[in-house]
Amino acid sequence: MRTDAPRRSGGRPTAQAAVQLEIAILDEATRAFLADGYAATTIEAIARARGVAKRTIYARWSGKPALFRAVLERLMQRWMSMTGEWGDGDSLEAALTAAADAILAVALTPEAIALHRLIIAESGRFPELPLLLQQAGANEGVLRIAALLDHAVARGGLPAIDSAVAAEQFLHLLLVGPQRRAMGLGRPFDRQAITVWRNKAITLFLSGISGLRLLTNTE
Repeated sequence: MRTDAPRRSGGRPTAQAAVQLEIAILDEATRAFLADGYAATTIEAIARARGVAKRTIYARWSGKPALFRAVLERLMQRWMSMTGEWGDGDSLEAALTAAADAILAVALTPEAIALHRLIIAESGRFPELPLLLQQAGANEGVLRIAALLDHAVARGGLPAIDSAVAAEQFLHLLLVGPQRRAMGLGRPFDRQAITVWRNKAITLFLSGISGLRLLTNTE
């Protein structure tokens, strides 16, 4: 059954119907990319699944890379809205704990794990995929953690550091273990194990920064 947007008497779809159709196409594209991978997903298959003509999709996105980026942007927007405010008025440890909980809650969802698996598996054949991911906003978490660190430096709670590098290192400490286990590389963590991992990651990270302060003071 075709699901092209309902049209006015003049033949053009209503604005609301056009939006609903775009959402339906993106829903199917998201499902297809995450379930089947980038290489195996085709515009033709997405169009067939939604009951629309291929030209309906090409009228909105220039091709598969553009459609994939649209899928990524929507996922990133959804995930960032789930993370809420982390707050920089608290202690750095409290702020990092709030940030870590929000990030883990998103990063360990089935959709996020499927996307992580897709990028790892297919970026060799399609080197543009990591770039599309970055352009869609995947670096937002690093920027927000870096802002927390910059705020702590400004308050005198941290020595001067490269906050972007430190933020990326923190996210690696926090995410790599739980994500690998969620992908089947080891026994998956339960809620308690995730909390323990989070606490140890924060402690190790803050201990490392304290070590930088000691080095700075003795130079």
